Amino acid sequence: MHPVLSADHAGLDALLALARDTAAGHLAGLSRHPVGRGSHSEAPHRLSADGVGARAALEEFQTRFAAGLTGSAGPRYWGFVTGGSTPAALVGDWLASAYDQNAAGKTEPATAQVEREAITLLRDLLGLSDAHNGLFVSGATLSNVVGLALGRQWVGAQLGIDVAVQGVGALPSTPVFSGVAHASISKALSIIGLGRAALQAVPARPGRESVDLAALEDRLAALAGRPAIVVANAGTVNTGDFDDLAAIAALRERYPFWLHIDAAFGGFAACAPGHAHLVTGLDAADSLCVDAHKWLNVPYDSAMQFTRHKDLQAQVFQNSAAYLGALGDDPDALHLTPENSRRWRALPAWFTLKAYGAAGYRDIVERCCALAQDLGRRLADSADFELLAPVRLNVVCFTPTGEVTAERVAALLQRLRDGGEVFLTPTVYAGRPAIRAAFSNWRTTADDVSRAWAALTRAVDTANSNQ
Repeated sequence: MHPVLSADHAGLDALLALARDTAAGHLAGLSRHPVGRGSHSEAPHRLSADGVGARAALEEFQTRFAAGLTGSAGPRYWGFVTGGSTPAALVGDWLASAYDQNAAGKTEPATAQVEREAITLLRDLLGLSDAHNGLFVSGATLSNVVGLALGRQWVGAQLGIDVAVQGVGALPSTPVFSGVAHASISKALSIIGLGRAALQAVPARPGRESVDLAALEDRLAALAGRPAIVVANAGTVNTGDFDDLAAIAALRERYPFWLHIDAAFGGFAACAPGHAHLVTGLDAADSLCVDAHKWLNVPYDSAMQFTRHKDLQAQVFQNSAAYLGALGDDPDALHLTPENSRRWRALPAWFTLKAYGAAGYRDIVERCCALAQDLGRRLADSADFELLAPVRLNVVCFTPTGEVTAERVAALLQRLRDGGEVFLTPTVYAGRPAIRAAFSNWRTTADDVSRAWAALTRAVDTANSNQ
């Protein structure tokens, strides 16, 4: 054995203790750690001949890179829709690395059992029926890829075409209708061969990001019975708006379409009684995307893909190799998702769901929504900002008052990032440059809103004084 590797093996306990202390120190300082960081530019080092050992590698990492990390796991990182890691999820994630199981099949039976149970717990949390088969994937983008690939296979079946065998070229042009689809939907359509041009935007209701049902029905009726795919939104990234999921599902009584629901973060509205009505009809989806490293607050990378059509999964993703064995009536996960080798993503999710249960996640979701409302009220009452949409869930969309350009928004966001108190991201809403804040971290408290608000007012005051 290489002497450096041998020495690390002999001293593993001490190395793990050092890593634990390093991680604990970082987490303990998250509330003080600058939330956003500037760019880190340095010529990459080249591979050494003999290596330096794990302890020296950790020291070098701390010296060269640790100070440049963002506070994305912390309570005031409100860009994108980013959760943190609950204590239980972190325990599960560390153990997943230590056990290093390949969660692809039944050769490691405990991994498959944990995943089945974690999916069951998630169905309970989200109010889904047992008709939905679920599996873990790397993120919402891949979850959308899987769901739309199943939709593509379903469309082909309606036309007597096995797309998984004959290829997407055998399909006629397949329209994909959606109101305000997330960017990952276009990416997924590109990956599965339907193409970005297949996505047809359906008008939203006035002043909303919720699809106009009459306009959607007109599009479906115009197909004269040809099958299509509809992507419904349960939580848009700009304003947290929701399509009427139940009403869209009811259209399948008159028109043939595959219903994919993108509920990456909005699906967790089911946890909170005051918001659960927003996801009425979620269970009616043919396929469903839910992201775990958002409001479930487990480490990257993790998401879930649900479907009522497990048979289509096996048609699309099955692997044929002698060493893998027969497909059988209960296919392994490697026959149901794109990955052959899979990290044990279910373990952190299992830990956090077991540890905190329905009440714990109700608290996280309700607290995040209340804090979003708090920020929304401050913005609405301010002469310096304009709240652009009602705060329906956990996303706050706003812009500075006066003449607003993309450059002005970018400059304001840069001042906030330089200050290190809060991280926000830009957007465009109703044609106007805007800013959005998304609350989904279990650590966030009312004090964090106050700190962020003080930073916002300082930043806009500085901008106004420089004009």
